Amino acid sequence: MQIDLRDGRPIYEQIVDYYRRLIATGVLLPGEQMPSVRALAMELSANPNTVQRAYQELERQGCIASVKGRGSFVRDTGGQKERKAQELRAEIGAILKEAEGYGIGRKTLLEPFLDGSRPVSQKTAEDLRNTAGRHQTESGGNEND
Repeated sequence: MQIDLRDGRPIYEQIVDYYRRLIATGVLLPGEQMPSVRALAMELSANPNTVQRAYQELERQGCIASVKGRGSFVRDTGGQKERKAQELRAEIGAILKEAEGYGIGRKTLLEPFLDGSRPVSQKTAEDLRNTAGRHQTESGGNEND
């Protein structure tokens, strides 16, 4: 794991996101021991209090459990992936609603992600702006799906 100092999020949030992703994707399995706070702090050149705060947040979210004197362990988070999918659906819904307010239809907004020409991770905001702008100038109006 590497800390991105250009990332606007606090370091502890970057740590939380990194480990949540590892747990959700099965890279870290239930019962597996997390690195000690001290070891991770040294690896990241971060303050141990920052790592401890990240671990507290992971515990609060139900991702890990701390056992006094033994360390922190990955919990069985069955359903975490579905919870994240629900969160993402809610965010997508909000984005679609906002786009609708600007007269941008769902098809126009989602087209760059559904064309299959390249992975979603390579799509850029520029692609979305270009597609939406092109649609606005070509049709002069709202496109609804």
